[in-house]
Formats: sequence, C-alpha cells, structure tokens
Amino acid sequence: MTHETVLLREFTGSTTNWRNLAIVIFGSAAIAIATQISVPMFPVPMTMQTLAISVIGLTFGARLAGLTLLVYLAEGALGLPAFANGGAGLLKLMGPTSGFLWGFVGMAFLTGWLAERGFSRGFSLLFIAAFVPATLLFIPGVLGLWALTPLDLSGAFKAGALPFLVSDVVKSVLAALVVSGGWAVVKNRKNI
Repeated sequence: MTHETVLLREFTGSTTNWRNLAIVIFGSAAIAIATQISVPMFPVPMTMQTLAISVIGLTFGARLAGLTLLVYLAEGALGLPAFANGGAGLLKLMGPTSGFLWGFVGMAFLTGWLAERGFSRGFSLLFIAAFVPATLLFIPGVLGLWALTPLDLSGAFKAGALPFLVSDVVKSVLAALVVSGGWAVVKNRKNI
C-alpha cells in the first residue's frame, strides 16, 4: 500500500526537528484545551479530547501524532493540568481512566497510519480513519475500568463505552469535515 502525504506536510513542506517539536507542543496543548471542554460523567467524563486526537492523527501522520500524545501524557504526569477537569499527576496514568489515557497514543498512531495509507482524502475515508481508532479506544479504556474499579466487565462497558458511542460518531464526522476542509484549502491554494 502506498504511503501518502498527510495534510500537515502539504501545509509545511519539508520539516526540521525544531518544526516537528513545535508541532508536537502545539498539538499536545490543543489536546489539553479540548480536554477541558467536558461534560461531567462518572467514572469517565465526556470531553472533546477524542475529536482533537482524531484531527491530529489525520493531519500529523502516525509517528508525529503518537509522539504528540506521549508528550501530552508526560505533561499531565508532570503536573500540568492537561487531563479532564484540570486533572494532573502520575496517579492519573494508573487510575480508572488510565486505559483511555494510554489508549490515546494508539488511537492517534492508528489514525495517522490510516491517513498515511490512503484514508487521508475524501469525507468517507477520513470518517473511517477517525471512527475505527476511536472505537478501538474502548478496548483499553473498558479493560482499565474493569481492572481498576469494582465494576464487572459488563458494568465497565456500560460506564466507559456505551454512553460515548454516539458522540464518537459525531466527533468522527466533525474530524472528517475539518480535515476535508483543510484539503480543500490546499487544493484552492495550488490552483491560485
């Protein structure tokens, strides 16, 4: 399968390590901000975090998106209020929502990987590239809840996945629209 250029590379052209570092820091900050847009739910709050992660994966590509999420987790672990509701600290990476937090790295990487392999253009393909990894995120998330709370597996699914299925569809649609719009800008810019 071919390796396609992702949207970020179309905008920035060739990159340097310094530019990549700036992109990763910007991306981790965008995720931290999106995380604060939250609907309080227990044990897992509903945030705009997965929307930001999908957009980053679709635009950055696999390696840069995965690295962005690792930096995001490190920022939160070091005490920056990057997690939901301003949460921070190393304990968050070992608590009930840790499966989701660690799963974000895989979600970003897989989204970027799909974008690099032909799912980067066209609304339908972008939607698939956003939706599939967002849905797979429920595996480590629910398993983390099951392992670290008194919930049984069914209860963990009902608390950590079921309430979020519809919002994942909506967020995947929004991510596909945003990135489709970005590609339209690139196309228009090339035609000028």
